[in-house]
Amino acid sequence: MGIANDDSEVDVDNASIADLWDRVTGTQPDPPWWLVALVGLVAFGAVLHGPTWRVARNVVTIAHEGGHALIALVTGRKLDGIKLHSDTSGVTVSRGRPHGPGMVFTAMAGYLTPPLLGLLFAALLAGGRITLMLWFSLALLAGMLVMIRNAYGAVSVIATGAVIFGVSWLGGAKVQAGFAYLAAWFLLFAAARPVVELQRMRARRMAPSSDADQLANLTGVPGLAWVSLFAAVALLALVAGGALMVPDGGSVPEVPRPPGY
Repeated sequence: MGIANDDSEVDVDNASIADLWDRVTGTQPDPPWWLVALVGLVAFGAVLHGPTWRVARNVVTIAHEGGHALIALVTGRKLDGIKLHSDTSGVTVSRGRPHGPGMVFTAMAGYLTPPLLGLLFAALLAGGRITLMLWFSLALLAGMLVMIRNAYGAVSVIATGAVIFGVSWLGGAKVQAGFAYLAAWFLLFAAARPVVELQRMRARRMAPSSDADQLANLTGVPGLAWVSLFAAVALLALVAGGALMVPDGGSVPEVPRPPGY
């Protein structure tokens, strides 16, 4: 008895993969200017409003610890794991030389990652890559989940990923765009607040093992200089990212003027 090859199923599978790839990497139309402005205001309010911030800050912590972990791997350190806590703190443990460039860059990465990630998201959105930005976020969360070493951290990462997946898979074009711009605005606005909180704790001598103080011990450069660097990067990323996402003049309707103007 001969064996028949059913190439039709393979063709369907290949077509499905191609369709998914096109959906992820393709461009989407720019959202209306009012939606970009609205979600920007919502993101800004989430950073300023204390109760909302205490919940939303978990997203910043995920980015912060993910930055430590990524740079530790890139610089050749052995990553033991990441823990996220319900008070929105976190810790990333890596092994390697206790001094040297690898340790310095790993310590630097935490406070620099949220603003730079927000800037990257803004650049993707400016290029119309809304779905790609959402799925890139999912890929980062999936990679981080492998290294999570406590239950709260796993729940936080999975819950964040579930929301992003739900929006990207089930949401319409405006819902996806609004959520993506909200995430980018939030990271850009939120990056500065932990830096301010860090310096306040340092001034009260409540953060003797902070990233800035670790960097001071590693390099001899004062901790305040590192805090200033974190703040400068957050501000520059906000300005650059905002410029990328704010609609140009051609997409904002002109206000009618009375006769004679």
